[in-house]
Amino acid sequence: MIVIGLSSSAAVDVIDAAAADLDLRADGTLHLRPLGHAAYAWPDMLRRRVLAALPPASVDMGEVCALDTLVGQELGAAARRAVDDLAGGDADLVASHGQTLHHWVVGGRARGTLQLGSAAWIAERARRPVVSDLRAADVAAGGQGAPLVSLLDVLWLGAEPGSGARPTVALTLDADASATLVGAVGDPVLTWDAGPGTRLVDDAVQQPGAGPEDVEAAAELTAVTIARSLAAHAPAGGVERVVISGAGARSLVLRDRLAAHLPPGTSLVAADELGLPSDAKEAYLFALLGFLGVHGVPGTAPGPQRRQATGARRPVVLGSLTPPTPLPVPAVRTPVRRLVLSTAPQALLTSPRGSQR
Repeated sequence: MIVIGLSSSAAVDVIDAAAADLDLRADGTLHLRPLGHAAYAWPDMLRRRVLAALPPASVDMGEVCALDTLVGQELGAAARRAVDDLAGGDADLVASHGQTLHHWVVGGRARGTLQLGSAAWIAERARRPVVSDLRAADVAAGGQGAPLVSLLDVLWLGAEPGSGARPTVALTLDADASATLVGAVGDPVLTWDAGPGTRLVDDAVQQPGAGPEDVEAAAELTAVTIARSLAAHAPAGGVERVVISGAGARSLVLRDRLAAHLPPGTSLVAADELGLPSDAKEAYLFALLGFLGVHGVPGTAPGPQRRQATGARRPVVLGSLTPPTPLPVPAVRTPVRRLVLSTAPQALLTSPRGSQR
């Protein structure tokens, strides 16, 4: 099945799209072949309207209704372009995260989450069924609706049970840094906010009169903060590697300083080196979640204290399908155990140790 994943950040700068060819084998191994990714700019006027509606702004329901339609139309146009640009006109499904407008939290617990982008408009423009509203079911089950990426991390980077491999940390470096500690496949994962990502470096670059020493100082502070956070959450035996993705993976100065502060025996690896484009991980995540959703497979990873990594009481199938029938595929009877990227280096695909990663 070929799935187009759509993602848009809080900055509302671009719509990230990725095309994934996904094939679930009888042994529970899900093979993902990245077909390509692209970034489509939001129209400036619509971007300004979305940003003006973000909290703490006060907007009426008429504007919310209009934005839901306009965002849906733009996501649909991006999906249509991605079908042609990335999948050669051949795609089965679109998975859209939408544009987050509000996350309702009371006493530290999520009560609701609102992503705009009418799925009906996306389906109409893309001429494909759409999986959308990917966080609400997790919130209803007691979760925070995040981090959803932990499922991708554990299926992709988890070790085979009993292999003796040390854990891996998946580190996302966008404006802020977030981390997932991954052990064996099926074991609980630990997720946390790891400090600033690219924010300090970006601010230093944009300051009038800032010199190379200012950028290096910002990178040093960022790296030290993240390294300390990783050390605080690492098990006694340490971690084998830190796999980075996001915008920060392209920053040579940030990667250099982070590598310098990791403990001996811990390597720093870009997601690209393992076959997943660093700057498109989130879009591929939503393609994965869309695939799992239409197959009836839960979209969250196990976490501590018999909860999911999101805090939910139980694993749930994520997303709603538009149109509601017919389902593109039958439900899956075999648990999904592992994610294998067809673009991973051959050594990782063929060696006993690599195949477990």
